[in-house]
Amino acid sequence: MNKKRPVNLDLRTIKQPLPAVTSILHRVSGLALFFGSIFMMYALSLSLESQEGFDAAAELLTDSFLAKLIAWGLLSALFYHFFAGIKHLVMDAGYCEEIESGKAAAKVTLALSAVAILLAGVWVW
Repeated sequence: MNKKRPVNLDLRTIKQPLPAVTSILHRVSGLALFFGSIFMMYALSLSLESQEGFDAAAELLTDSFLAKLIAWGLLSALFYHFFAGIKHLVMDAGYCEEIESGKAAAKVTLALSAVAILLAGVWVW
């Protein structure tokens, strides 16, 4: 085994291509949705307990800055995960697999996600 080969272990210096970044962000958004569902399940269970619980959940989601931030974060993760998932399905069908078309699909995914996230921010806030 050649011990003199260059080894770069500093991840900050490695430049990933845009399709790789969108794929990694797709996984991160899936994790965010998984762990964010804990907050949403709590709000759902609180709202289904009684009328007072529903009022408390509604007040929590309308008056609390942190709750609005979490809701916007979850909507952002959901929209990004949705558009990146569509991109992955298109690629699984055999389209946009070349380097240039993959970059274009990644740009479209980021653009559509950014628009949807901004609209969700307007709706939440």
